[in-house]
Amino acid sequence: MLTLPRSVRLACWANAWLSGHTSLDEADEHIRGDDAAHHVLGFEGEDEPMTMLFALGRLRRLGTQACLVALPAPGDPLGLAGPRELNEAALDVGEAVLCAGAGIGLVPDVVGAGVQWRVYAANVPPPLQFSDATTELSQTLLEVTHSLAGLDVAQWRPEVAEALASLRNVGRRSDDGLAPGYPSRADELAARARKCLLVCELALANDGGSTTAYEADTRRRSLRHLEYAARRALVAACTPSQVAR
Repeated sequence: MLTLPRSVRLACWANAWLSGHTSLDEADEHIRGDDAAHHVLGFEGEDEPMTMLFALGRLRRLGTQACLVALPAPGDPLGLAGPRELNEAALDVGEAVLCAGAGIGLVPDVVGAGVQWRVYAANVPPPLQFSDATTELSQTLLEVTHSLAGLDVAQWRPEVAEALASLRNVGRRSDDGLAPGYPSRADELAARARKCLLVCELALANDGGSTTAYEADTRRRSLRHLEYAARRALVAACTPSQVAR
């Protein structure tokens, strides 16, 4: 569950390639990850799916200068700026990639062992500020520490307890981190955000050790607050401005 979302892999490896930090073949390989194949559907004038390798070249020719991540959730269209068709599709799966300069958004659809990215017209919002997102996640962690410490982790799988214990001690990851060109601080923020999202996902699956409806509601609200801050942090970590030029 700590693997990067597909939209994050696509955006950060595309940014690494566009900025000259990696080859096209390497970017394609890391975008694909453990999936069998990635294709892109819906380019103007193209009736057939295009492999990601060729799609990256097409995106560059269409004027893509950088890629941004959107990780929306109900009531929080994080990273989206319309139009409605894109927003609805991205909200449906919880992620999208926006191609600045090309006016294009890509939304993934898992089909069997592969992924098909659908092309949409897209507006690109201003990027999140890295420092603001970092501060917000740190402050939110402090605010919810008491609630998290009171959770009945014995009811969860062992890796959840481990994730809770190491939330404040996340170093740069080499197995599934951001692409070349991103600094350590971005990789570390992304790793912490992913671990927070893991904790929230599994903790929200039940009410843990809560004994009253009030306690359960307080716990859920705290975790939702952390989940919101973690999504923002992950989006900010992947912003193109973090990539060395």
